[in-house]
Amino acid sequence: MMYTLMIIEMVFTIIMGLYFFNALKGQKSNRIVIDKESKKEMENLKKLRNIKLTEPLTEKSRPSNFNEIIGQEKGIKALQAALCGPNPQHVIIYGPPGVGKTAAARLVLKYAKKKVYSPFNEVSKFIEIDATTIRFDDRGIADPLIGSVHDPIYQGAGPLGVAGIPQPKPGAVTKAHGGILFIDEIGELHHIEMNKLLKVLEDRKVFLDSSYYNSSDTNMPTYIRDIFENGLPADFRLVGATTRNPEEITPALRSRCVEVFFRALNPEEIRTIALNAVNKIGFNIDDKACSMVGKYCENGRDAVNLIQLASGIALNEDRNDITIEDVEWVIENGQYSPRFEKTINDRPAVGYVNGLAVYGSNIGAVMEIEATAQKSNTRKGVLKITGIVEEEEISNQNRKMIRTSTARCSVENVITVIERTFGLNCDEYDIHINFSGGAPVDGPSAGISIATAVYSAISNVPVSNEVAMTGELSIHGDVRAVGGVNAKVQAAKKAGAKVVIIPDENWQQSFSKLDGVEVITVKNIKEVIKIALEKEKVKDKSKCINTNVDVLAAESIKA
Repeated sequence: MMYTLMIIEMVFTIIMGLYFFNALKGQKSNRIVIDKESKKEMENLKKLRNIKLTEPLTEKSRPSNFNEIIGQEKGIKALQAALCGPNPQHVIIYGPPGVGKTAAARLVLKYAKKKVYSPFNEVSKFIEIDATTIRFDDRGIADPLIGSVHDPIYQGAGPLGVAGIPQPKPGAVTKAHGGILFIDEIGELHHIEMNKLLKVLEDRKVFLDSSYYNSSDTNMPTYIRDIFENGLPADFRLVGATTRNPEEITPALRSRCVEVFFRALNPEEIRTIALNAVNKIGFNIDDKACSMVGKYCENGRDAVNLIQLASGIALNEDRNDITIEDVEWVIENGQYSPRFEKTINDRPAVGYVNGLAVYGSNIGAVMEIEATAQKSNTRKGVLKITGIVEEEEISNQNRKMIRTSTARCSVENVITVIERTFGLNCDEYDIHINFSGGAPVDGPSAGISIATAVYSAISNVPVSNEVAMTGELSIHGDVRAVGGVNAKVQAAKKAGAKVVIIPDENWQQSFSKLDGVEVITVKNIKEVIKIALEKEKVKDKSKCINTNVDVLAAESIKA
């Protein structure tokens, strides 16, 4: 019996030994196959990495210092003030595409590292992510922005997963710890991710959760326990860039950030960018060709792309000179549209006012407002309003918002003011008000412009062509403050206006230092009329444009 048991034990031992021997042999064989495959793929990867193209012109033209960011001196100064001090702030940069927002943020971090009082140092990273490409899983499996947890049930959990241990995966907010997290097009960030981001900004750390985490599990690694108990560090400074307007950004985010504005580039600045790009590739360009680039391009990226194509045409023809013909060919083939540069009229006009507006990322523009008034003797006068987009739809993240223009309400306010302030009966006239350009008009800031145009049309007194204006008008004739005055004043100056009328509440000391334009503040509509209208009624119609015919002149303007 004893002998039989010994034989059984021996056979069992041999079987177990053969099993483990075959298992080890299989592992060794698998390891050899894996190593062989890995070596093969590494060789292919090295071959791919050894293949390199030349640097694209867009990368070669990327600004390497602040002087190469054209036209954004004020924006850069504000960005430095926000980020380069001992207590850097979160920032939102507003501005059109291709004007240097990303490049400026990168350079400001480098600049801040040189300051002894700055908390940024040589190891501070600049982590860049695009809000339009961020995708996250509702189950929390993957979140490249905030971070996520790889639970044991998911494929690829590895040895820790076999042991039932969840594995935290840091996101961009943790990778940017101690540096700057740059989120491009932050206005497009999904609202769920936005709420998560706001929480991280508040706590300066990320708390992750998993149903597989058990604080009493003795097998739980110390570092994973620490992450779940104390969170992942996420002490960074957010720099968000957007082409949207401030009012389209979540108020909760705006309240946590300093707002910096980058402006649109003018043709001369576009021309400078194009010239810099040409110099970097060792080409020459004709002055007329360079000026044409400035006329047809809206931003620096457009200019560089146009130069890239034009230089390619020249190179294929064995030339290193870019001619105006090359630029014209690219413009025609690329279906570029010329920039519309509004300038003031060369003569005064009845019922014609240079209104001022802002659009996009705080870009100022001169807005033409026209009015005619004709006496209606047999019936009550008719009020017509044309040229406004009364309703527009804004879509964002599967949400739609309908915005209604208040221009019509402003016109009704104007009629009330004219009747009460100047004693005119507008029901006796057929009044037609037109907003040229077909762009969405938000009425309040155009209040005094509309009133001036209507009063001019009724009284048949021309409006000075050298005056531009902005301001909201109350039904009592008071002029109230509006937004975007700086951009509007610059637009008026660029268009050739000599006088800009703004509300008294919008006055800034810097306006007194402007060359070539006088900024005048007003408190009521009478002051506007006194400044804007010519002193005499129309007698010689050849000396002004857009005059009304068959109108009844009102009393002369009172001081």
